[in-house]
Amino acid sequence: MMLSTNTAGAEAESAPSPSPPPSSCSRRTVLRASAGLGAAAATAGTLSGCSSSSSKATTVTVWSWLTGMDKYVAAFNKKHTDIHVELSVIAAGLSGGYAQQTNAIRAHNAPDILHVEYQGLPQILTSGGLRELTDDLADLAGGYSDAAWQGVRPDGRTWAVPMDIAPMVFYYRKDLFDRHAIELPRTWDDFRLAARAVRKARADARITTFPLNDGSFFAGMCWQGGDPWWQVEGDSWAVDVAGEGTRRTAEYWQEMISSGLVKADPTGSQEWISAMHTGRLWGLLGASWSVGSLNKSIPDDKGRWAVATMPTWDGEPANGMQGGTAFGISKESEVADAALTFLRWLSTDPEVVRIGATFSSPFPGYEPSREVARRVYRGGYFLGEPVYDVLDRAAAQVPEWTWGPNALGLFSTVANAFGPVSSGGTTLPRAVRGVQTEAVSGMRARGLSVINASDRSRT
Repeated sequence: MMLSTNTAGAEAESAPSPSPPPSSCSRRTVLRASAGLGAAAATAGTLSGCSSSSSKATTVTVWSWLTGMDKYVAAFNKKHTDIHVELSVIAAGLSGGYAQQTNAIRAHNAPDILHVEYQGLPQILTSGGLRELTDDLADLAGGYSDAAWQGVRPDGRTWAVPMDIAPMVFYYRKDLFDRHAIELPRTWDDFRLAARAVRKARADARITTFPLNDGSFFAGMCWQGGDPWWQVEGDSWAVDVAGEGTRRTAEYWQEMISSGLVKADPTGSQEWISAMHTGRLWGLLGASWSVGSLNKSIPDDKGRWAVATMPTWDGEPANGMQGGTAFGISKESEVADAALTFLRWLSTDPEVVRIGATFSSPFPGYEPSREVARRVYRGGYFLGEPVYDVLDRAAAQVPEWTWGPNALGLFSTVANAFGPVSSGGTTLPRAVRGVQTEAVSGMRARGLSVINASDRSRT
């Protein structure tokens, strides 16, 4: 498959080619000092500059938007005298980070380490700018959860080092469910009944919101159905955004929205936080990272919420994912071994989890680190079953899924197509058909070989 060699760019390539992020001492500066090579001008701004490193240390540059990355880099640099990591914070992926990295690859000035998410990896691969890591990580393969390992191997070869994963779960107001004797829904049919009971208990309350503005959320919900939007068939991409599983998901949520059983508003806003706190929203379908964000957003709700695995379609446990972080190494990096040393540490060292627990609730892709996360988790916020028991089970129930090279752009396509749903201008099933058409035509316009699998699935 042509994943790593196709010269067609990511959707983000149309952005103006940016300069590298500010750095107090670039990789080329270090190389000039040691080998007489040309250097970029040194400017202020890097969070961990080479001024504090040993002159004999190998400098590794990393671009990332990961919260807390500065803390991880500082800890690594404190313990290692032979490698010094320089961090430049860039905009989040969909806010410009992917465009910046892709353009840097094409301009031959990429950092040694690039931030990718599982859904963004195939798109970065189309630039041809990542180093293959299959042999380098072979000894760690058995330590990662299936979802994490599959996420960095879109074509059967390893292209990045996993850090965390983000299985989706159901957060719910256990205090209100218990008070009104509403059973925790185990299937989506149960979920519909529970939604009716919530509205009956309080006229202005809803069981959750289905955020029409979030394409990654919809992808995660469809993932649960085990009907991938992309698959590799020979040298072609089979695209099936309007397949049976996605149509079933769209039809279900259209009915829930049309009947007024759920909201269709965005999550994360002040209005959403207020609705969660005051009992106008009783649940959230979200990823593992909401364990920490709920605690931060609604700290006064301690002892009200609980976490459960997602309701299922047919009784078979399954969970999609929404997000998850990994890091790749630039194909042109001249310090790839040192970069890999840092990434292996970042991915597998227990210290990383302990640091992360001081400001979030890490859910590592490396399973031996999961026990560390469980031990250092500062509990007390959630009722019911221990949070990490639920997350472990959810992570083990993620079916196979391959992200396509247009995934990031498709999230925006989905959000735009879903916009008129709330006003009745379209329906989710109709919008999904339009997204499929756009996905296929857009990939073909980039010179990719594409099979319209949705047509095939309806025959």
